[in-house]
Amino acid sequence: MNTSHFILDEFQQAAIDHLDHGSSVLVCAPTGTGKTVIADHMVATALAAGHEVVYTAPIKALSNQKFRDYCRLHGDDSVGLVTGDLVIRRDAPCRVMTTEILRNMLLASEPTGALQHVILDEIHFLDDRERGTTWEEVLIYLPKRVQVLGLSATLSNLDEFARWMSTVRGTPTSVVLEPRRAVPLELQIFNRHSGLVSPEAFDKAHRRWRKEFQKTKKTRHAGKRAQRGRAHPQNTKRRGSGRHGPSREPRTGHLDVIARLQKGFLPCLYFVFSRGAAEACAFSLLRQRPNLLSASSRRRCRAILEQALPDTGESVLTPALRAMYETGIGFHHAGLHVQLKALVERLYEARLIQVLYCTSTFALGINMPARTVVFDELRKYDGHGFAPLTTRQFMQKAGRAGRRGMDKLGHVVIRMDHDIYDDIAPHIARYRAQNPEKVRSSFNLSFNSVINLLARHSEDRIRELTRLSFLSFHDQELASQHLGRANSLERHLRRSLDLPPDSPLPKQLPPSLRKKINKAAHLRAEAEHKRDRCWWDFQRKVTFLKDVGYLAPNGAFNAGAQALRHLQINEVFATELFLSGLLDSLSPPLLFGLLCSMVQSFKRGVKSTFRMTPELKAVSRQAHEIRVGHVVTGAEVLTGFEVEWDPELLPFGCCWAEGWALDDLLPHLRSRTDISGDLVGAFRRSRDLMGQVAMLYQHDPQRQEALRTLLRETVRDEVEVID
Repeated sequence: MNTSHFILDEFQQAAIDHLDHGSSVLVCAPTGTGKTVIADHMVATALAAGHEVVYTAPIKALSNQKFRDYCRLHGDDSVGLVTGDLVIRRDAPCRVMTTEILRNMLLASEPTGALQHVILDEIHFLDDRERGTTWEEVLIYLPKRVQVLGLSATLSNLDEFARWMSTVRGTPTSVVLEPRRAVPLELQIFNRHSGLVSPEAFDKAHRRWRKEFQKTKKTRHAGKRAQRGRAHPQNTKRRGSGRHGPSREPRTGHLDVIARLQKGFLPCLYFVFSRGAAEACAFSLLRQRPNLLSASSRRRCRAILEQALPDTGESVLTPALRAMYETGIGFHHAGLHVQLKALVERLYEARLIQVLYCTSTFALGINMPARTVVFDELRKYDGHGFAPLTTRQFMQKAGRAGRRGMDKLGHVVIRMDHDIYDDIAPHIARYRAQNPEKVRSSFNLSFNSVINLLARHSEDRIRELTRLSFLSFHDQELASQHLGRANSLERHLRRSLDLPPDSPLPKQLPPSLRKKINKAAHLRAEAEHKRDRCWWDFQRKVTFLKDVGYLAPNGAFNAGAQALRHLQINEVFATELFLSGLLDSLSPPLLFGLLCSMVQSFKRGVKSTFRMTPELKAVSRQAHEIRVGHVVTGAEVLTGFEVEWDPELLPFGCCWAEGWALDDLLPHLRSRTDISGDLVGAFRRSRDLMGQVAMLYQHDPQRQEALRTLLRETVRDEVEVID
């Protein structure tokens, strides 16, 4: 990318200067500030020098977007895409891929001789509980010569992270911090009675509301006491409903918010935290028949929809959806049909959708800014219960507000009712402080990583590698602090006993001093434990693999370990199925169905109307027995992750492999929301796993070829949209 034709911001120029001098760089700047310019410079410089460069992202949507951008900038021949289910020009000098793909390449010791540069977008994903280990592994396994560019909008412990990167990479990592946004944000709170006001104004309005509410409450209770005094107890009826009885004010709804925002605040991203809410809100707004598009914009929208209709068909792009899009309204969530998702994003980029109801997935990386971001609520289900958004989650979404070069101000609006404000107010204060939580390591090696490390490195080298993790780095800093405190305590004890500095402490001490020596010993033990925590976790997993027979007592690879080297999805469960012989006996479609049931689960409330045939029931029963066996459940305990298993997906995968179209399968699902995207995701991940399973049959070329044929046959244009 040629940056000479426009003026770079100071932080962009600083980062580019560091890159041009050969340094690895860590950049933290708010969403929408222009971090992408730095990545684009690295790609352009690498291609001009004849080097290879890899761009990694945490989600496929962002990978696909960057693939399109770089093809446009550098030509198709120079750019490849590798995301597991899609492989386009794998040998191109610039490759866009998910972070897991790069980790797998490095673990498998694929040649990387020409690779000189790696971009890790959204590098704060390193603390993601399920996937964060991948980012650490990439930084640990990459050859030292590779220059790394890390990008983040919400990395608060930047200096600590850079110190760790410098330790891992063996050379200093330059830090570039830009705290200012290109377009400032204004946070406001909306209530149907107070209107759209600042947090300070809403706080004052809330105090008035609370006084009025307390007064009304006392009056109501006094009236009830008087009524009870006049009426017979048996004839007394309870009146009022809800949290605060009949005086509770009417709720503020999303339609109230949109009605206020229509003049001067659109386009708007309206964040809700369920798929059902996203769809219901969009159709509810459509029924109000708002006039969000000009006549010319509506004509452009109709032209795009007419162009898309032959590919999608009316069963996907229904008349109701067309009417919605033509009005300037849309919804977006992970379960959305893959073609609709791509269409909605295209319409939004063309500024033809003015109100987009969306879930959190729309906040992850893809370049879709708005003038206004609305939060319907500030609590989200986290897998265990409803919890307030973290500061980082809030900032990630709020950062979409304000389009650079188009808006002078980005608006962030929180829909709020008075009866919940007291609980939410402390969190709003935290968000306004804009001090995101520190990134902490979630380092937790998979069994596949454990086996591949054993296959390629000595025990001493593996111990060294585990000590390079961010978790170990943090632990070692804590260990140093513990040792420092222990040494300080012991020095104090020696001075108290009038002993020379290096003399051993006596075993017999007064009780008052014994407590201090015990504290010092405890701190030393804690330091020793923390120093090698990752190594002991690795050792526990090795012991488990020996106990279940994957590894011989002397560490030699038995059949289980040999299989595990190739399996990265649901790894131990898949290995057990292979060792049982079940995978050998299944027809390719039935095998694909089984793999589907191992890569994804239907959301709660989704029901299948397929009747399981005796053959499907038998396969499901055999697989379930393995799923609940001691090997799979033991692996769950060690990793802390629940094994994926949903036999209801089995017939869907089987039918897909037999050639059924997506439209033929969807009538067999009962769901309140569109979940065709989930089904497509299951088919894609099944293909990923099928490719790994095919590697297990190198001794049986005929079986391996049958599985590779199935891989080709399960690719359908209707689900292979680069979304």
